[in-house]
Amino acid sequence: MSGSRRSGRDGTGRPALLALADGVVLRGRAFGADGEIAGEVVFNTAMTGYQEILTDPSYHEQLVAMTYPEIGNVGVNGEDVEARQPFVKGFIVKEYWEPASNWRAERSLGSYMQAHGIVGITGIDTRALVRHLRTHGAQEAILSTVDLDADRLVARARARPGLVGRDLVREVTCEAAYDWSEPLWQLEGAGAAPRADGPFVLAYDYGIKYNILRHLVSAGCRVRVVPATTTAAEVLAQRPDGVFLSNGPGDPDAVPYARAHVAALVGKVPIFGICLGHQILGLALGGRTYKLKFGHHGANQPVMDTTTGTVEITSQNHGFAVDVDSLAGKATLTHLNLNDRTVEGLAHTREPLFSVQYHPEASPGPHDSGYLFRRFVDLIERTRKG
Repeated sequence: MSGSRRSGRDGTGRPALLALADGVVLRGRAFGADGEIAGEVVFNTAMTGYQEILTDPSYHEQLVAMTYPEIGNVGVNGEDVEARQPFVKGFIVKEYWEPASNWRAERSLGSYMQAHGIVGITGIDTRALVRHLRTHGAQEAILSTVDLDADRLVARARARPGLVGRDLVREVTCEAAYDWSEPLWQLEGAGAAPRADGPFVLAYDYGIKYNILRHLVSAGCRVRVVPATTTAAEVLAQRPDGVFLSNGPGDPDAVPYARAHVAALVGKVPIFGICLGHQILGLALGGRTYKLKFGHHGANQPVMDTTTGTVEITSQNHGFAVDVDSLAGKATLTHLNLNDRTVEGLAHTREPLFSVQYHPEASPGPHDSGYLFRRFVDLIERTRKG
């Protein structure tokens, strides 16, 4: 697999090298920060939203390759971040464009990456890379602008531990609890403030995205975010009306404390989980999870709601999935991925809880699934009355 022709306008001529653990090497040009970083290479099929992708904590310890060919041409702004900092370690694109053409742009993508230590490579054949990852699976890699010796980089990539068995949640969760009151943005003026009598929701931060919190507020909730290590007793002592389980990075089976906390909450309070939160809920119910070959990362995954037959186009970002057979008799399948038939949603057979594998908050992606936040509030209100 070789690099592509020189394309785009990155304003640099610095060489960069991407070395995969299976020996594949791609040579291109650097943009963003200089240095050497390592992580698992995955690809994202979204056409827009690269800033939201860079700041999604679920991408911690990963290098992201964008399938859309031109990246950088809308710049970066201060509103489209999804967390306190970027979490992507490396960025892989076909054509990086330094000049930004967008009225919201405040700086170039390259300068933003440089400020946050994100190494980028441009000028490579990302379609060939994606075909390779689909065939051989996501794998560890080294991206370097300082050491261009392919053999050394491949050897270091092969020595990497991978994501399985590593607790990455502790590296991205908040240090202390905080309240959130910002609603979804509106085209004109600020959105609605949280209702004073709205349900009080505690949100576990396994790597939570800001737009999830905005959706909860816009659905009428009063929201408090708590660290991933918060015990069930500490949660119940605050008397929440509902508990939310967030997205996050890595292997759900490597976060046993989260599974134990959630298991102790089942039957005590309504629960809604997204992405890693969905997987942790599956484990808390006694199920199993497994690693996908190359994961789902993008904004165009078709999912069927099995309760209605409705098909939604969804935003997704995960490398693990729940084994539905392991939950027989404990939970029912509510959503199914139409590409590979993997589990996309679960609901308990008796208790007030449900979860989805995909991202109904979008950012980036379609808004087909935003109704799930209202469904959570309705579940809380029915439970209160019951």
